[in-house]
Amino acid sequence: MANKIDSNVTGLAFAEEASLKTLPGSPVWYELEPNSYSDFGGELSSVARAPINPSRQRKKGKIVDLDASGGLNTDLTLSNMKRILQGFFFADAREKMSTQPLNGTAIAITNVDGTGEDYEAASGLDGFIAGALVMASGFTNAANNGLKVVSSAAAASLVVVEDLVDEAAPPSAAKLQTVGFQGASGDINITASASSIVLDSTILDFTTLGLTVGEWVFVGGDAAGNRFANNEPGYARIKSIAANALAFDDTTWTPVTESGAGISLRIFFGTVIRNEKDALLIKRRSYNVERQLGQDANGVQSEYLEGAIPNEFTLNIPQADKLNADLTFVAMDNTQRDGLTGVKSGTRVSAASEDAFNTSSDIYRIKLNVVDPVTLNPTALFGYVSEANIAINNNVSPNKAVAVLGAFDATAGDFEVSGSITAYFTEVSAVQAVRANSDVALSFIAAQNNAGFVYDIPLLALGGGRLNVEKDAPITIPVETNAAENEAGYTMMKTFFEYLPNVGMPA
Repeated sequence: MANKIDSNVTGLAFAEEASLKTLPGSPVWYELEPNSYSDFGGELSSVARAPINPSRQRKKGKIVDLDASGGLNTDLTLSNMKRILQGFFFADAREKMSTQPLNGTAIAITNVDGTGEDYEAASGLDGFIAGALVMASGFTNAANNGLKVVSSAAAASLVVVEDLVDEAAPPSAAKLQTVGFQGASGDINITASASSIVLDSTILDFTTLGLTVGEWVFVGGDAAGNRFANNEPGYARIKSIAANALAFDDTTWTPVTESGAGISLRIFFGTVIRNEKDALLIKRRSYNVERQLGQDANGVQSEYLEGAIPNEFTLNIPQADKLNADLTFVAMDNTQRDGLTGVKSGTRVSAASEDAFNTSSDIYRIKLNVVDPVTLNPTALFGYVSEANIAINNNVSPNKAVAVLGAFDATAGDFEVSGSITAYFTEVSAVQAVRANSDVALSFIAAQNNAGFVYDIPLLALGGGRLNVEKDAPITIPVETNAAENEAGYTMMKTFFEYLPNVGMPA
């Protein structure tokens, strides 16, 4: 028997359950990379008999309850939170066409034809559309990876504009992911006024792009022929979607009316996760969360949170540091397995080798502003932020019952989104916005390595606002944020951009 087991030999993974506490027949375990844990495991409660007797001694107690839960802190990378955030939002991600979707059937790429300039599969590639910008990754030959423009799509063949090379048996990880659209030359114009920003088209039907109201997109590409001349490329939030008109209600630039003559405008978009209003779209997920505990004489030891329901998610935004997140789960049970029993079976997927986002050079924008329907690029209430956080709380509580050790189910309360921001004070408008109970919006955009994400809270109220004045220090203003359902029926949305052009990176 070992004298000790170090924490560095442990590992963490999760698998989605088919039903509460029950794994599917062939579970897939996705590795997580925790920095630390909080209250991970099961806490047992016992009750002892204490009869009245001359010896004044208690009898041995019995186990009567189990509270199972777990928490962890992890760095934020591009994709490590994408799958599990569905659990915290109680919803499926709204995905664009991909050969490896989060929640659908994967499409295996069987061949790349360098003569026909096409990717081939048994079927399913007709879900892509002509003009789509597709990010190809995981192929052996470098020429077959990267951003491609779709020329045509059929069930078994996706033809692209770029040159490809023959690849007879692409790896299983080979993937095609829709990341945007390139319009026909001269087809897309921009019409802007104080109260309206619209991309209008003649050929393109915007309703075919799989976009969602409230989703953020990036307008413009790196090449001059893929962006407007007088509108700098930037991020924009969708207000409405019609066949030939895509309207925005927030942008990172000040738009002006401009013809798209001579350009093939590129628009980039990604995967969306938001809390849903429609009961048919609300989905409670539960997980087995596995923590491996090193080896005994027979193999790998482990413990499990079973029936683990995502409860709280907090995005931490410190200064001069990494973005990181705290996650907590409320579980139905906690079990252990020795090395002889071994870990639970299933396919195991290693965490992607990705850089963490840092808060010094990877932040494109963090903006808190009063909502103003006639100013679509409103002035921020502050210039710089000292620190901030954004938090989701599902208010999950376990359901206990007679003849059950632990919980038999759980009840979710209100979906709450809150947070706090400490900013450097510049104008009293921020204090006045708190006092006036103004409608306020918060957006947070981060990007690196031609990818990124946006956290967006379109409607919130502010609390706090008492100025902090200290000798020999800048004045700061701490405010609390409490979000509410907006007119589009959600409280918070996250947009993942699997690809962004160079002009979408922070300056």
